[in-house]
This record gives sequence, C-alpha cells and structure tokens, in this order.
Amino acid sequence: MMYSLIIVDDEVKIREGIANLFPWEQNGFEIKGLFSNGKQALDYLQKNPTDVVMTDIQMPVMNGLELSTFIANEFPDTIHVFLTGYQDFQYMHTAILNHAADYLLKPIKYEELLTCIENIRNKLDKKNNIRTEPSVDSSYYGQIIARVQEYLKTNYRTATLEEAAVTVNLSPNYLSKIFKEKSGMGFSDYLNRIRMEKAAELLKDISYKHYEIADLIGYDNPKNFSRAFKQYYHVTPREFRDQNLGSKENR
Repeated sequence: MMYSLIIVDDEVKIREGIANLFPWEQNGFEIKGLFSNGKQALDYLQKNPTDVVMTDIQMPVMNGLELSTFIANEFPDTIHVFLTGYQDFQYMHTAILNHAADYLLKPIKYEELLTCIENIRNKLDKKNNIRTEPSVDSSYYGQIIARVQEYLKTNYRTATLEEAAVTVNLSPNYLSKIFKEKSGMGFSDYLNRIRMEKAAELLKDISYKHYEIADLIGYDNPKNFSRAFKQYYHVTPREFRDQNLGSKENR
C-alpha cells in the first residue's frame, strides 16, 4: 500500500532535494505535492485526503505552526512532521501540543529522515491493519552495499569510510552500521579482504617486489603489510610466493 505525502517549504532547493534524494516509493510513500507555504498546503488538504505532511516552520503567508494547528484540528488523521533549522522550545512545545510525529532539524540527516519515515509507515500500517513489513525495500540497501563494495574494489589503495559514505550520501557511522548488518562483514574487514586478495594475486607475479606490493595495496610500511598478510593467510608473503612459484623469486 502506498501512502500519500506532501512537502511544504519555502526554499525550492530544500523541498525538491527532500523529494528527489530520498527513495520515497521504496519506503511506501508517494509524493502528491510540493508547496511553498502553509496556505497552499492547507488548500490542497481541504480537497485531497493526505496521510503525511512534512512542513517547514518559518514560511510566508502561513507558517508551519499555523498549518500544524489546522491539521491537528481539522485533519486529525493526517500525520505531520516539522522540518526546521530552529531548535526553539516554543516551536517544540507547539509540535507536542499538535501531536506532531517528529521534529527534524536542518540540515536533515538521511538516517534521521529514514528512521522518521519508518516509524510513520509502521504507525500507518498498524492503523490500516496491514501486516508490518520492513519499510525499506531490501534492494535499496543492496544497492548501497553494492556501490560501496565497488568503490572498495576500485579504490582499495586509498579507500576510507568517510569517502565511501560520501559516495552513497550517508554519514560514516550510519554506513558502517548498515554495511555490517547487510553484508555480514565490517567495512574495515571487507577492505582488508580485498587488499589481501590483491596482494596474493600480485605475489604470484615474480616481477613485483614485496615493498612494491605493499605500496600498491595501501601500506606505506612493508613490515605492516607482511604482518597483516600473515595474520590473514597464516603465512608470510615470502612463504606464500614460494608455495606458489617455488623458488623463482629473485631474492
């Protein structure tokens, strides 16, 4: 079941950014409208039953607090969420009085928006007697993991969690969490596996010296590379090469 949602914010980039950068349909929501002030949103609500309203607070014509009050009084079945750059007690107090579902501070963090939407979806499913399923399509997480894994395979020499997080538009902490949950392996462990497998491949080529291989996979200290390799394969790089190439290495 798809739930209807509108976004209200007087800043074009913010409302369009939220609409376009978040996988709404995969979370069970369909965006029905984008509005620049509360009056436009209210006019829409009076003609179109809507499940969720996400609204800024500071807007011309009618602000988000006024819109929130109308929603609480006239559309009690509509869930609303505040999006604001102001961590103000009075705003939060009004949000509580009007039973707002959440209060998200700008710049909005992806994982906070995701948690908010998951909670709302669960609430709507329960209200409609729909069996609750994971609100985010597993293929969405699969795409994130696949992109990060591809990044690591291509950039294993210089890869970092922070840079990987930028490529998928998540915070490093959140990416680390879901990467381990969905792939079954921590980010650092996966990177180490790629580096060790690449080192093993290079060791089978006699033209590469050990220190060159260390540098190629991201170790500036050959001793650290040897230590990591032995911990992973239980043999030293030299022993591994001897086992695979006999005594062809030019020592």
